[in-house]
Order: sequence, then structure tokens, then C-alpha cells
Amino acid sequence: MELSQRATILTPSLTLSIDSKAKAMKAEGLDVCGFGAGEPDMDTPEHIKAAAQAALEMGFTKYTPSAGTPELRQALSDKFKADNGLDYKPSQIIVSNGAKHSCYNAILATCQPGDEVIIPAPYWLSYPEMVRLAGAEPVIVQTTEASGWKMTAEQMQDAMTPRTKLVIINSPGNPTGAVYTREELAAIVEVCADEEILILSDEIYEKLTYEGVPHVSTASLPGAADLTITINGFSKAYSMTGWRLGYLGAPEAIAKAIDAIQSHSTSNPCSFAQKGALAALKGDQQPVTDMRDEFEMRRNYMVNRLASMARVSVVKPEGAFYVLVNIGKLGLSSSNFADRLLSKHQVAVVPGIAFGNDATVRLSYATSLDVIKKGLDRFEEFCKTL
Repeated sequence: MELSQRATILTPSLTLSIDSKAKAMKAEGLDVCGFGAGEPDMDTPEHIKAAAQAALEMGFTKYTPSAGTPELRQALSDKFKADNGLDYKPSQIIVSNGAKHSCYNAILATCQPGDEVIIPAPYWLSYPEMVRLAGAEPVIVQTTEASGWKMTAEQMQDAMTPRTKLVIINSPGNPTGAVYTREELAAIVEVCADEEILILSDEIYEKLTYEGVPHVSTASLPGAADLTITINGFSKAYSMTGWRLGYLGAPEAIAKAIDAIQSHSTSNPCSFAQKGALAALKGDQQPVTDMRDEFEMRRNYMVNRLASMARVSVVKPEGAFYVLVNIGKLGLSSSNFADRLLSKHQVAVVPGIAFGNDATVRLSYATSLDVIKKGLDRFEEFCKTL
């Protein structure tokens, strides 16, 4: 049986592969320290779970409008205004089955064969695959430690061609934890406005920035609103990864197109999960603050430990819950490093090749401090053998 070309060009997710292998080792009774997780280790706050449970008990289990319930879209419109300074009407907001789904919908609605999409590397591993599924071509722009793993407007200009349709900005970023400043974003927006290039601004980690570093929504900058699709969701800030609920705000024509795509692909986001999301937006935000504070403490410990190790280096992440470690001086590819670290020392990390940089590995601090301490002891011991 012959598969479609779009199916055969996809690369399986290395993060899921590493996670699967680590879980299998744990099932065998091995003491594995997992740094691969892309999800908070805290439970979903109780008031959010209670709202979804109440919705189930009330029989709120049927189809909703394809773009989400009117009350949730209104609440998201209010959220965009209050938190981000964005004037998205409810009709410009689409609720989807996770922020990943929102990204895919946005790319499908705006990109086609012949188009190019600029993606700074290291990148979240699904971006290039989504672009390829839409028939477009990812154009990868390599960033460096020296730039804080951020793409400059000049780099974007160098990568542009007449075929450039979209640029993807992820701030705070996965896997780097990098946060773009207002000035850095404004320079990129200026380039996009001159050439009418669309911007996909993935802001899923917006609530997780540290030491007072501000999160800036790209669409809030002068000239950006008509070009920008703002992606967000509930997975990271509210520890709702399994709920599969994300959303986007976009110019009217793009939002309408995305609604049409979603109506023919998934019908609508989960009904009772949307009630939980409403409670997340309108309820107590202290759990979000507590989680951020916990992550900041873990980040500080992890970065300080890694910075003290020989022949590896890190840029202190300003957001999200990842540290990207430069292992370029150790003489191994990232995949070989990750495989040997897991097999010999039972520590799971994600090889940087998955993110477009083979000289790095990603460690997540979305795990307990005890696991972080033990895992970093083993990590350092392994590095000393190389």
C-alpha cells in the first residue's frame, strides 16, 4: 500500500520517543530521571476540574459551535484585552484542541505549495513538520548562544525571498526559554510590515517568565495587528496538557478560514473542557503564580549547577521551563549523547537535533527538585567520562 507523500515526509517526534523509552525503563524497575517532559508536573487546579465535573453532571456533553462556545470566546476576548492589550473580537477567536492544533490550523489557512515560512532555530520540533504538511517550505534561521537564541530582524531579512509568506515567533520559547524584548519584536514587525509577511506568534508560555521579565504580545506592536495570528492555550499556565484546549486570535478573514477548516476536521473542541477553561480564566490565578515561583526556583538551581560544569554551557532562560545545554565541546552528536546518557546513567534528555541544533540537548525542569539534583549529578558524571 502506498502512503501519501505528506505522510512519508514527516519525522517522528523525538521528544515522544525519548519519553516512551524512559517510561519503558521505569516499567522495568530502573530509577530514571526524566528531563524530557514538556508539561508541568503539578495537577490541574481544583476549581478548574470542579467546573468540568459540574458540566458533565449537567449534561454539557454535546457539540458546541466549531470555534468554541460564545461565553468562552468572549472571556478570551476580555483576556486578550486585559493581559495583552489586544482588541480581538469574539468572532476573531477560535478555540481548538490544543495550542498545537491552533498552530496547525493557522498554517493550513495561510500557507500553500510554493510558500516559504521562516523559523528561527532552535525551534519547537512540530513547526517545520506542520509547514511541510501544508505543502510549504520551512526556511530555518540558525541563532546562537551569543544572541540569547533569538533571531534578529537582520537575520530575517537575509532569509527572506519573494516567496516568504509567514514567520514563526515563539516567545517565551521552547526549547530555549528565550523571551524577545519589545524592541526585538518591533524590529521584526517592521520587516514583516514592509513586505506584508504574516506572523505566527506562539505565546503558550506567556505566564511563565522570571525575574520580572515582561512578556510582549507581538500583535500589540504598531503595524502588527493585521499581520499577526496570536496562539495561546491552557496547557502550560494551568497545567491542563491532557485537556487539549488552545486558542488563537487572528484578523477576521484568517479566523473565518480557520473556523471553516476546523468545522471539517474536528467539529469543535471538547465541550466540558471549555467549561474548565472558562473557570481557569475567571477563577483564582494564585495557582499560576505558585507554579511560576516553583519553576523559577528549579530553574535557578539547574542553571547554577550546569554553569559550574566543565565543557558545557547554558544561556539562563527567561521563560518557559527548559534549559538548552550546549554540549558541542564533548564530541558527540546530540542523539548519541542522549542515547548513552539514558542507557548508561538513566537520565532522559531531548537531543537538540530535534530542535534544529545538533550541538545541544534540552532539559526540562518540570519535575521535582529531588529528581533535578539526582539527575544533574548523573549528568555531570557522564560528561566527565567524555
